[in-house]
Amino acid sequence: MALSAQQLETSLRAVAALEPGIARAVEIAGMPEPRVREPGYRTLLRTIVGQQVSVAAAASVWGKLEALLGPAVPPGDLLAAEFDALRACGLSRQKQGYARSLCELVVSGELDLTALPADDEEAIAELTRIKGIGRWSAEIYLLFAEGRPDIWPAGDLAVQAGIGRILGHESRPDEKATRLLAEPWRPHRGAVAILTWHCYNNAAL
Repeated sequence: MALSAQQLETSLRAVAALEPGIARAVEIAGMPEPRVREPGYRTLLRTIVGQQVSVAAAASVWGKLEALLGPAVPPGDLLAAEFDALRACGLSRQKQGYARSLCELVVSGELDLTALPADDEEAIAELTRIKGIGRWSAEIYLLFAEGRPDIWPAGDLAVQAGIGRILGHESRPDEKATRLLAEPWRPHRGAVAILTWHCYNNAAL
């Protein structure tokens, strides 16, 4: 369940009380809209499909996968599909390897996406067992699909650039600096991340 508009507002008001830059960003750009993804296997598979290709190309591949395997794209059916059939959908050898890694973990029951660990770092570790799912992809999944309130994807370039602008830095902070900047905002960092994307192209900031 994604963070609701009410949760976003409550969290950002709490952080704005601590950080004038956040208060100013909210005043100029307004509250961000919730970012929602469906929890479960299909969202992670779509993440793999969408890596390093355009949104349009990813949508085309996904449409072909649905045509081949059905709208649910069941993991067992993907595992049973022939290499050439998946390649015809647009999945490279590497992406087929990633997709099969996900499907094997789901089918075997080793990865239960309905019961990921409550601890965020443990959940990230569980998700990054999937080949092709790195820390950033795991964090985005936990923030958008599960609505975890304190996820802070400090490796995201837009988050780095956005928080740098919001706080008035002359240059984009790196991942380590971005992580440290947000420490005082626990347990509300997820809402701040969503604000940085919301503000990213706002020329008034």
